[in-house]
Amino acid sequence: MKISILRKKLDDKEISAVELTRLYLDRISAADKLTDAYLYVNYDGAIKAAQSAQTIIDAKQSRPFTGIPIALKDNLCTFDMPTTCSSKMLDGFVPPYDATVVAKLRGQGAVFLGKLNMDEFAMGASTKTSYYKKTKNPYDLTRVPGGSSGGSAAAVSVGLCAAALGSDTGGSIRQPASFCGITGHRPTYGFVSRSGCIAFASSLDQIGPLADTADDCAALLTATAGRDIYDQTTADKTFDLKKSDKGIKGKRFGLIKELMGKEVDKDVSAAVKKAAEWFINAGAVVEEVSLPMLTHAVPIYYLISSAEAASNLAKFDGVRYGFRPEKTLNFFDMISKSRDEGFGWEVKRRIMLGSYALCSGYYDDYYKRAIKLCGIIKSQYAEAFKKYDALLSPVAPTTAYPFDKLPDDPAQMYLADICTVSAALAGLPSLSTPCGYDKDGMPIGLMITGKRFDDAAVLSAAGAYEKEFVRKPPQLKGVSEMKL
Repeated sequence: MKISILRKKLDDKEISAVELTRLYLDRISAADKLTDAYLYVNYDGAIKAAQSAQTIIDAKQSRPFTGIPIALKDNLCTFDMPTTCSSKMLDGFVPPYDATVVAKLRGQGAVFLGKLNMDEFAMGASTKTSYYKKTKNPYDLTRVPGGSSGGSAAAVSVGLCAAALGSDTGGSIRQPASFCGITGHRPTYGFVSRSGCIAFASSLDQIGPLADTADDCAALLTATAGRDIYDQTTADKTFDLKKSDKGIKGKRFGLIKELMGKEVDKDVSAAVKKAAEWFINAGAVVEEVSLPMLTHAVPIYYLISSAEAASNLAKFDGVRYGFRPEKTLNFFDMISKSRDEGFGWEVKRRIMLGSYALCSGYYDDYYKRAIKLCGIIKSQYAEAFKKYDALLSPVAPTTAYPFDKLPDDPAQMYLADICTVSAALAGLPSLSTPCGYDKDGMPIGLMITGKRFDDAAVLSAAGAYEKEFVRKPPQLKGVSEMKL
């Protein structure tokens, strides 16, 4: 149910904030044992927050998210819930403050249902690297939900929250949104504060919404965007889709040639081409556009992100907070064992790759060269946007794959990010919205990428398309029958 509809029901007193929260908590109790989307369910805190929200509603002072049940990815700091990044390193850690996005929503009276599972420290594309559990795809419990915001996507997909916040470094909102058949939006880098989001790669991380519709994503962006004194990368900009929505008639869209190659499954490319035809029939112009540097985006992304991860994760050493083994020989042994036992294999792999790329003698050959090539990617996007209002492509080369078919070779696994990482490198707004289903009934996502700070073009195009596309929600026995 759309957030705007829930807002009206709450304000018209058709349902109370407490009743609505309890309905969602009941769904979580019924479904989370199947999907494993939640790491922590905020039962008592959510009810108290709903009671406070109802007081605001009764006083007729409600705001867009007053009483709306929201869930949070587990790398967003919350002073009243654990924040672990799904890692043994932060097991049981409760931050002393809220992330800025959390504080903004809490200030509106939003109800936080709990924290959602993710790949450890947001490193992964399957939610399998979590220290605690592996989240399942609601469309097929034997398949991955995507990652790293897999818990967020699965929870929204099966109705375990009205919407969720995730983070996107190289595709961690868009890819799981595609796999789970919902809408996920990566805002322009700097539109939303990263303060209180435990960092993976600081120049790429971006907090964004996952929801049933682009309109709901726009509402969350409106509530969370803006300048933040605690994050100097934020821009002094606000967002309101209602003031920016100009529709798609007469707009020009480019279909990215390099992301429609033979590595993309036939069902996926067919669905994206069909979506492009809809844009044409709706009055837009769609043409093929070439951005040749995008074929090199994956190694560029993994060099830059791993180098930043090696730097950001250096603070997790067992000294000030986080995991520390009981028996160590000396100070250096304590740090070594803390990091060895506290981090999982994927995190350690990326730390080692990043440390290698930053080493004296290799810095110029790897990290510095990757930064230069990233600049070329940005320039090719800028050139394309001189002609087009937005760009279309698949979100991922495949639909969600079974857990037992995860590639053993990391390089092969990383290549699955080919469609999403380039927009992250360029700091562009990019969105995934469902555009079809494969032969097994698994969702396929259409990616719409726009100019910097033109998130409205991306969201309005997706919103127009969603009004025509018929979604097929997942069917979980004993859960799908529970109506709000």
